[in-house]
Amino acid sequence: MANLKAIRDRISSVKNTRKITEAMRLVAAAKVRRAQEQVLRSRPFADRLARMLENLQSRLRFEDVSNTPLLEQERPLRHITLVVVSADRGLCGGYNANIIKRTEQRFAELKNQGFTVELVLIGRKATGYFKNRSYPILSTFTGLEQVPTAAEAGKIGDEILAEFLSGSTDRVEMIYTKFVNLVSSAPVSQTLLPLDPQGVAAQDDEIFRLTTREGLLTVERGASSANEVPALQSEFLFEQSPDQLLNALLPLYLDNQLLRSLQEAAASELASRMTAMNNASDNAKELAKTLTLDYNKARQAAITQEILEVVGGSAMA
Repeated sequence: MANLKAIRDRISSVKNTRKITEAMRLVAAAKVRRAQEQVLRSRPFADRLARMLENLQSRLRFEDVSNTPLLEQERPLRHITLVVVSADRGLCGGYNANIIKRTEQRFAELKNQGFTVELVLIGRKATGYFKNRSYPILSTFTGLEQVPTAAEAGKIGDEILAEFLSGSTDRVEMIYTKFVNLVSSAPVSQTLLPLDPQGVAAQDDEIFRLTTREGLLTVERGASSANEVPALQSEFLFEQSPDQLLNALLPLYLDNQLLRSLQEAAASELASRMTAMNNASDNAKELAKTLTLDYNKARQAAITQEILEVVGGSAMA
């Protein structure tokens, strides 16, 4: 009977665990929708800013502007800063492990090429991991909102922009997880600084839309309807100099790129947590079935044993 009690207690524990994992899955699903809404809300500003820079490029010839350090492509590379985006919490599958592994690979690759590399860490998981292993860390950011905001992106952008403009670093790369779909994400590396003026209006830029189909959450990706802002007229005159225009717009573009990357990473984290909690719920359900079957077998065996003892006792009498 002691064995039956242990099995009952384990079944109860597994069912309670399943309730928790199912609740966490639903919470992550709701937050994924919030992340999607924020991406869609920020899209018009990103489109207009990119188109404005594209128009300025055609009118002002970026390559002739020598006093814009954010576009300085010929700076000798000696110091490189890696901005690493991880999560503050776990229980999201291999999300954090994959981004840490990608960072270690890139760090080792750059060190082998003779560059000096420093890390800017976003999220407690990456911060704790690299601090415990004595990596060179420039700064850390933790406790960000689950759905990143423009203010948080601006704070991080100011940090890396100051390092770049002061000459402390010659290139800034960002390692984050690109949102593919609800069951797939991929760690990628993107160069933030110096900016590439030729890529401010990528034609293959995509956005994701979380939808419900047959009762299940799915993701639809499609090409963005970006850059619908009309081109500048040829007789359009600027009061400011090209340097002033670019130095005002390019930091905004940097912050926007950083925000988009943080949003992609947040969506990937939430999708990974949804998948992990869904798998945990399914595993708990299967385990509960197996334990219930074992319990029924053990109970049947105990009843059979009691019947045999009664029959044996009456036969001896």
